Amino acid sequence: MKKILVPTDFSKPAQWAVQTAINIAIKAKAEIVLLHIVEQPTKESFNVEGQVASLDDWEDKIFTLKLIERNKTQLLEQANEVKKAGVPVHQELRMGNPFHGIKTIVADQKVDLVVMGTSSRSKMEELLVGSNTEKVIRSASCPVLTVHHGPSTSEFKNIVYATSMSVNEKSFSDVIRLVQEMFDSKVHFVRINTPLNFQADDKVKKLMEDFALRTRLKNYTVNSFNDFSEEEGILHFAQSLKADLIGMATHGRTGFAHVLAGSIAEDVATHSRKPVLTMVIKE
Repeated sequence: MKKILVPTDFSKPAQWAVQTAINIAIKAKAEIVLLHIVEQPTKESFNVEGQVASLDDWEDKIFTLKLIERNKTQLLEQANEVKKAGVPVHQELRMGNPFHGIKTIVADQKVDLVVMGTSSRSKMEELLVGSNTEKVIRSASCPVLTVHHGPSTSEFKNIVYATSMSVNEKSFSDVIRLVQEMFDSKVHFVRINTPLNFQADDKVKKLMEDFALRTRLKNYTVNSFNDFSEEEGILHFAQSLKADLIGMATHGRTGFAHVLAGSIAEDVATHSRKPVLTMVIKE
């Protein structure tokens, strides 16, 4: 892990993401890329250097110039915080669509991990609007770590790995193993039993033992946990263990398929008080 992207809007959740990224970067000896995007009504994004003159209305041009200068100052201040922690940092200031800008930087800079702060929203807001964080979770080509609160620890000592035990999870299991090695963690595999999707504990634990052996993780436990839904079960299990991190793969469904099936990973990332590490895998 060499490069960590932190999109920032200078809010408190973004500050939490920066601090979490610093903790990881120190362990991984990685560089942090700080990205701020000045939102504009466009489907794309572009670097602001030399681009502002394309605006037609002079009042809009002056307002945008002042906004860019203010954001440059804020971005520099945040970069200086990262430097003080001894972590190399690179700054990116762009204009346009935040989601497109994040995807572009991930591809262009060959980012290994995205760390994003997220805040609570009502169920109705989630249904109608969604968030850039959820869009990134759904489509990113690298793992995404979402941070919902200020980090209570700089170490991920207990990791909950919520798994479907799919053979397609190998790439994500490799990521979990990397995190485990960096932080000398214990991994707790868990499969959630729900009333509509129930399996006997002895059968589940045998399957999980086989899956754990395939992942080559050494320090782990296997667990079956009962709850009314997968999302609630994962959150309650993590809370019962006082876990430092939740990890889970997602299928990255989009469009109508996403509306029909939803995403447990996105729901957990939105509502968890713990950091949540996700990664899109192919079905």
